[in-house]
Amino acid sequence: MSDLGVLFFVTQHTPLSYDYVLVAKTINNQERESFRKQTEYIEELKKKNFKVTKIIDDNLVFYGIQAPKEIFEKYRYLLKVSDACNWNPEYFCYYSLYLLICTENLRELIKMKVFETKFCLHEVKCFVCLFLILGFKNYFGEKVALYFLWLGWYTFLLIPPAIIGIIIFLYGISYYKHSPLLNEVCNSNTTMCPLCDNGCKEWQLNDTCIYTKVTLLFDNEGTVFFAMFMAIWATLFLEFWKRHRATYVCEWKVSDWSEEEEELILELVNDVNCEPKKFKHSYWTSSLIFICLTIMILVIISLTSAVVVFRVIAADFLAKYKLKSLGNHSNISVMVLGGFLHYFIITIMTRVNWIVARKLCDMEEIRSFASTEKSFTVKMFTFQFFTYFTSLFYAAFILGRINGRPGNYVKIAGRWRLEECHPTGCLTDLFIQMTIIMVLKQTISNVFEFTGPWLCRLWKGKRTQKLQRKCAHCYLKDDSDTKDGDELCENCKLRDWLSNYRLNDVDSFSLFREFLEMVIQFSFTTLFVAAFPLAPLLAFINNVIEIRLDAIKMVTLERRMVPKKTNNIGVWLDILEAIGVLAVIVNGLVIGVSSDFIPRLVYRYHYGPCAQGTAAPDTDCMVGYINNTLSTAPIFHVNESYKYSENIPPGEQYKDYRSENDYSHTHQFWIILAARFAFVILFEHVVVICKFIAAWFIPSAPMEVKNCRLSDKLKRLKEELQ
Repeated sequence: MSDLGVLFFVTQHTPLSYDYVLVAKTINNQERESFRKQTEYIEELKKKNFKVTKIIDDNLVFYGIQAPKEIFEKYRYLLKVSDACNWNPEYFCYYSLYLLICTENLRELIKMKVFETKFCLHEVKCFVCLFLILGFKNYFGEKVALYFLWLGWYTFLLIPPAIIGIIIFLYGISYYKHSPLLNEVCNSNTTMCPLCDNGCKEWQLNDTCIYTKVTLLFDNEGTVFFAMFMAIWATLFLEFWKRHRATYVCEWKVSDWSEEEEELILELVNDVNCEPKKFKHSYWTSSLIFICLTIMILVIISLTSAVVVFRVIAADFLAKYKLKSLGNHSNISVMVLGGFLHYFIITIMTRVNWIVARKLCDMEEIRSFASTEKSFTVKMFTFQFFTYFTSLFYAAFILGRINGRPGNYVKIAGRWRLEECHPTGCLTDLFIQMTIIMVLKQTISNVFEFTGPWLCRLWKGKRTQKLQRKCAHCYLKDDSDTKDGDELCENCKLRDWLSNYRLNDVDSFSLFREFLEMVIQFSFTTLFVAAFPLAPLLAFINNVIEIRLDAIKMVTLERRMVPKKTNNIGVWLDILEAIGVLAVIVNGLVIGVSSDFIPRLVYRYHYGPCAQGTAAPDTDCMVGYINNTLSTAPIFHVNESYKYSENIPPGEQYKDYRSENDYSHTHQFWIILAARFAFVILFEHVVVICKFIAAWFIPSAPMEVKNCRLSDKLKRLKEELQ
């Protein structure tokens, strides 16, 4: 999957003589300031021996730009003598032209509307399926190629966890069908305490039979093994990715490439008297940005609190005015509504986070675009991580643990009680939240990501088709007859330039959006996988589609990205490693704190029918577990709390380990609490040790790659001696 199965499009080259195009609105009044600035900039390019061709089409002016050969010869020579890059003479770097043209001056002119846009020209004329990542590298440069290489590798390594996740899911199906816990709930005659203070009636435990089935699907012994496997898998994925990347980077001759040195070379090519941009740092600016980051994170957390308040109020309303269509599933309805509200907040906050992250980067005194991109990536991912996962952390670790007890419930505004967990555990709430967010994110984002640009191109395509009919004769020429320097006719140039102009715009952060989407998905796949073993399967299916849609979109629906050099995926690797470490902590807490795995173990070996070793051979050791997790509310407190006036059934129960007399925690509660913490510590230490062993055992680069690099360096040194 990393090398194969990726759709790509081969270029049938036409004799294009222009590498870059600037577009401006037609200005009839030559006295205007914008016309003067536009003319001055074009004349400045001509003074540097850039070839500029101007074509006017109605209200648009196109400037085709080609750099002189001597600039590229100088660029090639400096790269060749540089220690930071093993020069590959077959590689033609558009990035050099991009940096030479797209100076700060041009960016300011675009902001001032002197120029409307700028773009590289696509060279795609026919579609052929290629299954080599080399096609991406030759057309889009190493940066885009590494994205597809990483995505293909990630998708390929999702196959083992997807298969194991299916096995765990099937085990859950067989587990709940024969589980005595399901029989206890579905055949129970236990009366539970009301879900709200005023207007709610008591409810029967057996009303939640379906909810129990869903819980037991994912809260079983199999998920413990799966969580441990996924934590180790995250480390193996990253270590094998480093080896995989090293192989291709060595083949592309960019192992020692340095972005800072290349930028210095380009500055020198553009101006031999240039001075390097100085590194700057301000503690005052850094402190201000840190404060802004903290405030933004608190705002995101407060929005999660708003979702919690909504769920509490909705649960109270549905409990009082239960609709016949909902039956006894009002709690599940509240979870689903909360999940959809959370996704709506995610959609809105993604735009807000983007704006805030860009503004914070503008406040920093950053030397180069590479540093800007790294800073923006860290800020944007941090904002998105809190936006996506704060609600999940609440469902996993807070829900049902601070709600109080009968007679002393914790309430919002003294009126609405916090939500309670079902007697079989809280893991179903986390599962529902994850399912809604992950499914909606993948399906809706893919639909809009592809259909939006496609509809835009379809809507804009009428005029381009007319021009295509006018100049079709140019494309009937045999390419083999063309010579170096030959050009298309003006109509044909205009047709190509208009076709590219009417594609969707791309910018320096276009590839960032693709990476962000996949890294957020990686977080879903690893962090809370104990609650949703099918997450790797959904991720795999999504990625098989995503990798093809991205290729089609980049070639046919968007303007061409500026090909750029790189030899790694940048700060994303550090983020992925941080997620891998966090996955160990989170999954350990989910199993030890959120699930009922530990209480069941304690019951099995300390309180259940098999605890004393005297049970009959055919006795199920979990019989009576559900009743063991319930406490009885004293009748006078039930009266006081719920203000019932008549027919109060004695012995109403609630989920907790408390004394019937004074609500104090029982001895079993403290044993379970100690066992939970002991498990979390043991789980995390074992998995972390396994991660370190795996990282140490797997070299970051194959020996063939290291030997190849040594041979290349020796060869270059011998050539220099000659």
